[in-house]
Amino acid sequence: MTQISLSGEVAEAVDSGRPVVALESTILSHGLPPGRNLDVARRLEETVRAAGAVPATIAVLDGVPVAGLSPAQLDRVCAADSGLDKLSLRDLGPAIGLGRSGATTVASTSTLAHQAGIGVFATGGLGGVHLGAADSWDISADLGVLARVPTLVVCSGVKSVLDIAATLEVLETNSVPVLGYRTDDFPAFYLRSSGFPVPWRVDDAVRAAAVVTAHRQYAGSGVLLANPIPPESEMDRELHDRLLTDGLELLRSKGVHGKDVTPVLLEHFHTASGGVSLDANEALVLANAKLAAEIAVELA
Repeated sequence: MTQISLSGEVAEAVDSGRPVVALESTILSHGLPPGRNLDVARRLEETVRAAGAVPATIAVLDGVPVAGLSPAQLDRVCAADSGLDKLSLRDLGPAIGLGRSGATTVASTSTLAHQAGIGVFATGGLGGVHLGAADSWDISADLGVLARVPTLVVCSGVKSVLDIAATLEVLETNSVPVLGYRTDDFPAFYLRSSGFPVPWRVDDAVRAAAVVTAHRQYAGSGVLLANPIPPESEMDRELHDRLLTDGLELLRSKGVHGKDVTPVLLEHFHTASGGVSLDANEALVLANAKLAAEIAVELA
């Protein structure tokens, strides 16, 4: 059986009970352009360290799941010609069995982090129920994994291209607590509010950690902590709505669906916004990494 390979630093932290924060690699290889992705990758790890935790960026390299990428491995993941597959949970077995390399999504990162003994994970946005899922059955594997894996996922809600009401309903059905961090509104990635309320609110890392600790005594599901994008980085709503309308039309015209939706839509936002969405994406994921590290410290 292929085991997950931990860097020396991550292995020591896990064994000694020190705080560790898992970080995904799909945002680096499929979400940000070359050059900027490596800069963000390094800043994410620096942010986690500055808050007192150990970063564990996760990917699958040559058939081996790795938690805690070395600088050389991080360079490889962020290279323009990396050719990494996008690996959700269903793809881990084939990629590992065939010796392939790939970047991990929320679903696969959460699963590998749990296997490694890491209970806190910071990302940008969660996958969810796609619009029209009643006909297409297009629902992100992220939700199913959160239902089964007791990981705390810190994110900025879900992208507005998704059916947010249905996404929240699926989380409720699967006993996944949804917390708003210093907000009563569920965020929509580039926007601080989706118009839907969150069931519970926490205003500091101590209370968030208390909720996670209590939840783990009664359920095997994960916890979702929705942290709105910093106010100064929120995208102008008029610009956002225009980009979203054009992006949805682009998806329809190209027949894009499933795991290809997010990268195509992100690329449209990045290109059509003149870089505004890139700045927003970077700001929110860095804020989530900082908050996740603060909570990991409290949990430890």
